[in-house]
Amino acid sequence: MKNNANTIEKIVSLSKRRGYIFQSSEIYGGLNGCWDYGPLGVELLNNIKKEWWNSMTLREDVEGLDSSILMHPKVWEASGHVENFTDPMIDCKQCKARFRVDLLGGMLNEKRKKKSVRAILENCNDEKLKNKIEDICSKNNEIDSFDIIIEDSELSGILLNELNCPQCGTQSSFTAAREFNLMFKTFLGPVEDTGSAIFLRPETAQGIFVNFLNVQNSTRQKLPFGIAQIGKAFRNEINTKNFLFRTREFEQMEMQFFVKPTDDKKWYDNWKVERIKWYKGLGMNSENLKFHDHPTNKLAHYAKEATDIEYNFPFGWGEIEGIHNRTDFDLRRHEEFSGKSLKYFDEETKEKTLPYIIETSAGASRSFMAFLTEAYDEEEVNGEQRVVLRLHKKLAPIKASILPLVNKDGMPEIAKKIEEDLRFKFKIFYDDKGAVGRRYRRQDEIGTPYAITIDTQTLEDQTVTVRERDSMEQIRILSDSLSSYLLEKLAE
Repeated sequence: MKNNANTIEKIVSLSKRRGYIFQSSEIYGGLNGCWDYGPLGVELLNNIKKEWWNSMTLREDVEGLDSSILMHPKVWEASGHVENFTDPMIDCKQCKARFRVDLLGGMLNEKRKKKSVRAILENCNDEKLKNKIEDICSKNNEIDSFDIIIEDSELSGILLNELNCPQCGTQSSFTAAREFNLMFKTFLGPVEDTGSAIFLRPETAQGIFVNFLNVQNSTRQKLPFGIAQIGKAFRNEINTKNFLFRTREFEQMEMQFFVKPTDDKKWYDNWKVERIKWYKGLGMNSENLKFHDHPTNKLAHYAKEATDIEYNFPFGWGEIEGIHNRTDFDLRRHEEFSGKSLKYFDEETKEKTLPYIIETSAGASRSFMAFLTEAYDEEEVNGEQRVVLRLHKKLAPIKASILPLVNKDGMPEIAKKIEEDLRFKFKIFYDDKGAVGRRYRRQDEIGTPYAITIDTQTLEDQTVTVRERDSMEQIRILSDSLSSYLLEKLAE
């Protein structure tokens, strides 16, 4: 079911219908790239964040932090975001649509099946351009692929003119590529001038780096130790797509682990293992997860090693978490730009050093989408289609539903009493509308692990029917045992 081309559309429809995700500002036509988490969505999102937070901060070597969204402008100069946090963009001269060059380059690459650059530009009569291509290719030892030159602003328009514009469909003449900074700019204080310009943070990591010594001194942690944070980040993405995968406002779950430089490889490998284990432990199939190691020539400016944990979405493999060896780049840059020492003092060796940083950076929004996609299933039961969200019990927004068989004969009163007993221990849903079979289907569709039915036998022996979502098996237990039963089952 996962690779069905219609799966994303079905998940989007279910999300709206059942209160997981709504389009932001929908009554005004919506705001592209922005989404609201509904009653069930916020519960699922909070459960994901809770599981991540516990996996990090219940360790003795990781501390928590919640840093400000607004930071001093110098932070983003030091981090390299002002200089490097850009996407090369290209415009269609016909319809004015704007595209990321690397995405169009991928389309051209597929079309050409990596035909040589010389063959692509064989009709080009500009000797200057030909010489430039030869120079770039020879320096990078890449004659047969144009991947390394596609982002060159002078060459990209010529290369990409072989494509039809994805927006208007015509054979188009594209503009040269231009760098577009993805940070949202705003102003601090009442006067909007260049001196008051600041940015909404494009990542949460920098708040951790500038607070490194604050946290270390206040907690007296020794290397190695980490700082974890969950928070909003903002990126002015030009092209948002694939539901929650690429949005302009999103949440990150980041942990920066500070280590001795000589131990960086050991901890980088350790966190790779730990992080992919976390996804599997919450129900993700191993076949839908993989590492994508970054080649040396594609590493970010701060990275010594980097890998992505990718999930097999219906549209293909996509990153849900990045793990990076950032070396001492961030602390060193913040020392340089702030003029303040950020060195760690080792009491045993009596030496000061700048730690290396192993970063684990997960997208809460992308993880939400991955868990939702993983859970979505369709099957035929007794000749009827059943849609079910097989969410892990720890993540399911509603843990159990209370269903009186009929609204008479004292059943609603017993059901309400059970609801009151369970309400402050679990997230409960009370449903007395429609046939019980239809109510089961509703609960299956929202991912509720257990449905508790009060029926005529309950009136006789105080037992209730407990139906399990995935297997649809039913057992009878005493109503007084429900709390302990659910606690045990939900802990599995």
